[in-house]
Amino acid sequence: MSQESDGEFIWRPNRRQIEDAELTRYLARYGLADYEELNEKSAADPAWFWQTVIDHFDLGFYTPYESILDVSKGAPWARWCTGGTTNAVLNILDRHMDTEVRDREAIVWEGEDGSVRRWTYADFNRAVCGLAAGLRALGLGRGDVVSLYMPMVPETIAAFLAVAKIGAIVQPLFSGFGAQAAAVRMNDAGAVALVTTDATRRRGKVVRMKDVMDETATDVPTLRHMVVLNGMDQTVAMDEGRDVWWHDIAPDDPGDVPTEQMDAEDPFMLYFTSGTTGKAKGTVHTHCGFTTKLAADFGLVLDFKPGDRWLWISDIGWVVGALTAVAVPMLGGTIVMAEGTPDYPEPGRMWRLVQDHKVSYLGVAPTTVRALMRYGVEEVQKYDMSSVRITISSGELWNPDSWSWFMQHVCKNTAPILNLSGGTEIGCGIISSTVIHPARPCSFTGSMPGMGADIVDAEGRPVAPGETGELVMRVPSIGLTRSLWNDDDRYLEAYWNRMPGLWVHGDWASRDADGMWYLHGRSDETIMVAGKRCGPSEVEALVMNSGVVAEVAAAGVHHDLKGETVLCACVPSDGAVAEHGEDVVCEMVRDAVVAGLGPAFRPGDVVLVSQLPKTRNMKILRRVVKAVYMGKAPGDLASLVNPEAVDELRDVVSP
Repeated sequence: MSQESDGEFIWRPNRRQIEDAELTRYLARYGLADYEELNEKSAADPAWFWQTVIDHFDLGFYTPYESILDVSKGAPWARWCTGGTTNAVLNILDRHMDTEVRDREAIVWEGEDGSVRRWTYADFNRAVCGLAAGLRALGLGRGDVVSLYMPMVPETIAAFLAVAKIGAIVQPLFSGFGAQAAAVRMNDAGAVALVTTDATRRRGKVVRMKDVMDETATDVPTLRHMVVLNGMDQTVAMDEGRDVWWHDIAPDDPGDVPTEQMDAEDPFMLYFTSGTTGKAKGTVHTHCGFTTKLAADFGLVLDFKPGDRWLWISDIGWVVGALTAVAVPMLGGTIVMAEGTPDYPEPGRMWRLVQDHKVSYLGVAPTTVRALMRYGVEEVQKYDMSSVRITISSGELWNPDSWSWFMQHVCKNTAPILNLSGGTEIGCGIISSTVIHPARPCSFTGSMPGMGADIVDAEGRPVAPGETGELVMRVPSIGLTRSLWNDDDRYLEAYWNRMPGLWVHGDWASRDADGMWYLHGRSDETIMVAGKRCGPSEVEALVMNSGVVAEVAAAGVHHDLKGETVLCACVPSDGAVAEHGEDVVCEMVRDAVVAGLGPAFRPGDVVLVSQLPKTRNMKILRRVVKAVYMGKAPGDLASLVNPEAVDELRDVVSP
């Protein structure tokens, strides 16, 4: 959201939603008057808060820890649950095997061709144990990095947990990576094994994933084993001595396969960021940290309940994939998975999936919603959305029109839109909405408990309501990355050294007079025109309101006189160019920005394209738009889902 709204709250929780919220029960259990008191107490005493989360969700340890928090080496190097042993799988899956949950549906998957597969928790556990036994038989175990290059199928979630179960470190890779991008990340990690599949479908086409990994393997000297899932009965080359079929090493009935007991702070997951702001960073998450953080974020604040049915179309290579693999089974819900994309083979596919699989918990990126809006309200109205209890949004910023469209036509003004923002480095959220607070378009309730989030000026002082500042954290969180993989200096430089004692996240934020929070885009993407500052999202929200644009990326580009001028790369709405002509559409974009921000911010250039460069989790790569426009190297493009967008943009802006 680009600007605070002083209007009425659009959504308010009813009495039942407040009474049924897990957050309400938690506040009562710990004698807290309200959410504000919880935030104050958790910021003052984070050890107390995270202990209550462990207790409230009955998270297990093999050996009890001696101290929940050790900051003797400073906040950037905080250690958690020291002296304790556990395993993420103990709290994600093992905990359910002697309960009635084992017979509940854990995963339902639908392919692009309409085929459906279903696993109970018992089926899920057998798949995890079978692969874990097979990986152990290959000699893999504690501390080995095992990469995943998989589409979103049930076996992907099983592989994710099987690696953790044996004490190895799982490294999920974006399923759209080319060979070189995958090799760079596997080499950085020192990967010794890989789990992949023969092929998958993507928008009706067969994508041969094993072939890509064969090319990757030639550049990864540490790689010893490649486990291949027979997903589509494709003929693939198998390297004798390196490659094995999943079904050959994983017994159908493995019995009781023990879960490795790990130090609570041992890494279990290595995730590279999407590279939206430059070179991808390797984030490191621990067995105690990631599970506890997700218990707090989803089980407590975002109100995911046992029995909820979760659909969030993404990729295992982005952190939403990890949220799916960990939060849903840990909290006893059902994962609804879909092969491919939200709008193929039919434009309203995502809405139909909600209807057919009774989805109660729907995750979206605002960019996805804006893309689906172009198909019209009638595509949503075809389907019954009454099962939706909660919607979650993350990955990009809303503009008011798309937020209101989604609230009216998908949420039916009854289910909340819970905004969530944080990132791979955080392990989930810094700020969010809740089910017990009202919402304005694009707003957040505020800091998540245990994060000590604040909005500050350049000297680290809190800013007043209505002022924009840097989003920071004043305390370390149990879910934070434990440095960056083999790069402590970059970790400190990226997050801790800009303002001593504060984690600086790199987002602009503000509060309104009622205490609602808003984000304004990345602080390193700030546009400065003749000394005047604005965020790209402020420009983008105004452009979207013009009615002639479906998507937009705004950036500041060099100007000899003003320092910078505004560039808007726009995807026109269907029929806009035919009705008005390109020149008029561009002028309408300029007029919309001037009307909202004044003549100083009148875009110096507006370019029209058919698509914007995006990652698979639907983040628009503004740095790429800016670099291409200015004739510079666009940097790391490995995370792009649509590299052809870069070529088109280059053709449009080249003389």
